[in-house]
Amino acid sequence: MTDRIKELLNTLRSKEYRKNRIEKTWDLSNFLNLNEYDKGAYGGILMLENETPVFIKNDEIGFYRKIKNMPPIEWGETARLGNITPNYLKLVGKGLIKTKEEIKEYIKKANNKQKEFYNCELNIVNAMEKIAKKYKNAAKTECPKLYNALKTVPFNKAESFYEAVVFVKFIIYCMRCFMVDHITLGGFDKYLYSYFENDLNNGVKEEELFETLENFFLSINFDTDIYRGVQQGDNGQSMVLGGRKINGEYEFNRLAELCLKASYELNIIDPKINMRVCKDTPFELYLKGTELTKKGLGFPQYCNDDVVIPGLIGLGYEKQDAYNYTVAACWEFIIPNCGCDVPNVTSLNFPLAVDKALRKYISKADTFDEFMGFVKKEIEKMCDELIKKANSIVFSKVPIISLLIDGCLENGKDITEGAKYHNFGCHGVGISNAADALVSIKKLVFEEKYISKDELIKALDADFNGYTELWHKIEGLPKCGNNDDYADELMCTIMLYFSDYLNGKKNQFGGIYRAGTGSAMDYIFEAEKVGATADGRKAYTPFASSYSPSITVKLNGPLSVMQSFTKFDFTKIINGGPLTMEFSSNIFRNEYGVKKVAQLVQWYILHGGHQLQLNAVNRETLLDAQKHPENYENLIVRVWGWSGYFNELDVRFQNHIIKRTEFGV
Repeated sequence: MTDRIKELLNTLRSKEYRKNRIEKTWDLSNFLNLNEYDKGAYGGILMLENETPVFIKNDEIGFYRKIKNMPPIEWGETARLGNITPNYLKLVGKGLIKTKEEIKEYIKKANNKQKEFYNCELNIVNAMEKIAKKYKNAAKTECPKLYNALKTVPFNKAESFYEAVVFVKFIIYCMRCFMVDHITLGGFDKYLYSYFENDLNNGVKEEELFETLENFFLSINFDTDIYRGVQQGDNGQSMVLGGRKINGEYEFNRLAELCLKASYELNIIDPKINMRVCKDTPFELYLKGTELTKKGLGFPQYCNDDVVIPGLIGLGYEKQDAYNYTVAACWEFIIPNCGCDVPNVTSLNFPLAVDKALRKYISKADTFDEFMGFVKKEIEKMCDELIKKANSIVFSKVPIISLLIDGCLENGKDITEGAKYHNFGCHGVGISNAADALVSIKKLVFEEKYISKDELIKALDADFNGYTELWHKIEGLPKCGNNDDYADELMCTIMLYFSDYLNGKKNQFGGIYRAGTGSAMDYIFEAEKVGATADGRKAYTPFASSYSPSITVKLNGPLSVMQSFTKFDFTKIINGGPLTMEFSSNIFRNEYGVKKVAQLVQWYILHGGHQLQLNAVNRETLLDAQKHPENYENLIVRVWGWSGYFNELDVRFQNHIIKRTEFGV
């Protein structure tokens, strides 16, 4: 890390730069008179027209927000797209001037509706040009290196790695000004590798390129506190590194290696690193990934190409697109450049499905198999309700993203109309809690007849108050996460009910639904809708996060967890959702501990796991951070599918992280 980067990192951590932002009073009186495309661009154009250049000492990338508050546009009944990986090269490899020329040519052959779309795109590009010129003029004295880059980009195509990085940051800045949330960086090591390689071939030293890379990483962290998300840090800036090529070879290039190194040195929450791995991934890369985990960043997250690619092809994605997959803000698998999937459109609450079946149908079931038939019926009914609700969603137009999605400009269609894929993803919330509840019902009601059907429901209604003996009995039953087939087979069964029924159902775009094992924030929010459940969980308390054991289960160890959570064929449930595990930070104190964790990660991938994320935590540190937050301003944790600063989280999410099992090896 150079001295310049060290000083820039200190500036980021000081947060002093935030004091220079301003509040803006917005006039939105013209909004209602606009067509649907111009409405989708109105707020962003206002932002860019009113923004002024911001320069941060030692930074050479630029493009930061001066205005803190966005135009308060009400979208009415429409939803706003996010979780998209745009085709950055559509602009980086062309420039704004040529893009405008192409749009003007398209207008000549356009119908009236297409002309509305194209004119909107021209307005957007003009606004982008204007703010770029403002930065260029100001940079002449503030940052000469950036000034020289802005003589070329974003007006014309990038010619060097530095120019390409500045252009990418410019695109991110503009999209954020247009209120586009959760825009990912995608396969950064792939689409910028030619610039990196060309610079090396032209004599640019790797050290200089690495300094540019670290500057870029820092630059995307400066405005994250004003990005919109469920929690602070939930901003979508994920990056995917490595992966199988369509010829079957596994590749992890030098730029990808430097991205790992930059994350390790900088120790900041963005970009959130995802490593695509497979059976051919060298063990050395697992070691490098584990060294990054050791830092406490909560990433890299691992995605198994040997599962994900066949799963996506099975859902109907073309082979080339499946091999090119990236991840959304958290972990959902999406297609870059041409996709408009909504991978988190809704969630299925598994514990609620089991609880509904218990209360409505258990009196009619003479055997557990009959009861499982009712559980299946309830899951399918809930799927139908979720589909009906999701299929009624109307999405507002997002013309700025349409500049960066293949097929949109070419066909005169917004991304909501012209993207190649329009599939919907449905999370599966509380899977292990639901399976553990089924264990209790099967064992105690049908097999041992320890408790009657009515008495079990009464115990749940009482939140186990007065049923301490029953609660302890449940505590000792088989649980998901201990490699016990009794529990694990039930978990696999309900996932099969869900995925078999949901996968392939049609949405309003003609796309399909995809089932997944993630929960996002709903391990808190959906759990608050559900009373006590038969797994011994108390009323309205959290579920397990994504595809993980319940936080109250006593586990045998990390290997038994991985054994439990690799028994399903994940190609059938491939929307995404990782096994999440916490390891004591003490494990990583020597090379032996790092190697053991890396071996566990490799084991999980080789045995068919689809996705894995690890936290290196210390419970005492987290508890102290709650009491004395001023001492832990830069403490980072993995939350659900993203990493954030512990002190910026809602206490409910803090407490959940503290309660998760902390493994030794």
